[in-house]
Amino acid sequence: MNDLVWARTQLAARLPDHSLPQGLYTDQRAFDFDLDAIYGSSWLMAGLECELPEAGNYLALKVGKWPVLLVRGKDGEVRAFHNSCRHRGSILCQDGHGSAPKLVCPYHRWTYDLDGSLFAAGRMGEGFDKTEHGLSPIALRRVAGALFICLSDSQPEFDSFGDSFNRYAAPLNFSDLKLAATDLLVEQANWKLVMENARECYHCPTGHPELGQSFPVHMVRHFDTIRNPEAETFAAQMDAHGLPHAAAEGSWWQLARIALNPGSTSISMDGRPVCAKPLTTLNGGNVGSLRWAIDPHMFAHATADHVFTFSCMPVGPRETHVFSRWYVHKNATEGVDYDPFALKELWLKTNAQDKELAENNHCGVLSPGYRPGPYSLEAEALAVRFADWYCDRASAYVADHG
Repeated sequence: MNDLVWARTQLAARLPDHSLPQGLYTDQRAFDFDLDAIYGSSWLMAGLECELPEAGNYLALKVGKWPVLLVRGKDGEVRAFHNSCRHRGSILCQDGHGSAPKLVCPYHRWTYDLDGSLFAAGRMGEGFDKTEHGLSPIALRRVAGALFICLSDSQPEFDSFGDSFNRYAAPLNFSDLKLAATDLLVEQANWKLVMENARECYHCPTGHPELGQSFPVHMVRHFDTIRNPEAETFAAQMDAHGLPHAAAEGSWWQLARIALNPGSTSISMDGRPVCAKPLTTLNGGNVGSLRWAIDPHMFAHATADHVFTFSCMPVGPRETHVFSRWYVHKNATEGVDYDPFALKELWLKTNAQDKELAENNHCGVLSPGYRPGPYSLEAEALAVRFADWYCDRASAYVADHG
C-alpha cells in the first residue's frame, strides 16, 4: 500500500477524543511520514540566542535525521543552514555548541564564511563559480531572545505566536541568560507518546511527587489552577505589574503564566530559587512560571530565577531523544550563585519518571489487545489538543501530497 494511502487510512480510523490508532505509534511508515509531514513542516524552537553570544559561535543539532546548523555571523545576525557541505554532502559541524572563524568541511576542506557563502574550494578548476555553492538556508525567526526554525519552504503562519511570545517573555530578558546545563535522555518510546505524556498532568499527582511540591499538578483543562487558593491573588499581582498571564494559544502553540503552589517562587525540589541571581525582581521575585509549548516538540518553563526547556526529537518508531537545557542569568557564577546539581535535580527526576511511563505506554500499545482509549477531557485537554493538531496537520499533508 502507498505510504500516503496507508496514512490516510490510519488517520480516518481515529475516533474523536481518543488516542491514536496503533500503527501511528508503532509503524516505520508512520515514523517516515511524521518526519516529512510534521517535523519537516513545523516551526521548531532550536534554542535561545544566548547560546550564540559571539560571532563564529554555532549550534549543530538534528531534526529527526536532518542535520541543522545555526551560526552567529560577524554582522551579529543568527542564520540557520542545512548542515551539509555543497560539495558532496558531508556534515560540517558535529552536534553541539562550538566556535570557528569559518566553517570548514572536514572531508575536502571546502570553507564557508559565517554568512553561508562559499569562501574557498580547492582544485575545482576554471569556470567554477563559488557564488552558486553557498550553504542551503533554513527559515529562522528571532523573538524575545529565542530562535525558531522551519525546514519547509512553506512555513506555517508565525507572527501571531511571535507577537504573543514577545509580550509574555520580554519582561524576563532572555537576552541576559546563559546556558548553564544540558541533558540528553534516550527513551524507547514513540515521540507522540512522549509528547502526549508531556502535554497532560493526569499522571502527575502520583507520577511526579517531587514536581508536585512546587508545581500545581492538579490543574485542569488549559492549565487552570482551580485548586490553588492563591491563583486569584496571583492574577491580580500580575495585572498590577503589567505581566500577561491568561492562557493564549494558536493552532500550534500555547502560552500561559501559571501561579505556582503557595510559598513557591521557582519550580524546584522545595519551591525556592535555584539561582541567587534573579532574572527579574518584579512582584518580589514571584512571577509564577511562564509556560510555552510548541507542537510538535517542546515545552518550557521560565520562573524568576531560571529557564528550563524540553525538546523531543524522533529517532525511530520506538526511539526518542529528549534534550533538556537550563538557563540562568548571564552574570550568575557557578558554585556561588547556583549549584548545577540543584539546578537540574527536579527535572532530571521528573524526566526519568516520564521515561518509564512513556516506555511502559509504548510496550502496552504494541499489544494485540491495544485499542485507542478515551482521553479525560478535564485532565488531558492538552493531550487531546496535541492529538487533534497532529491529525489535522497529517491529514492536510496527505491532501496536499496524495
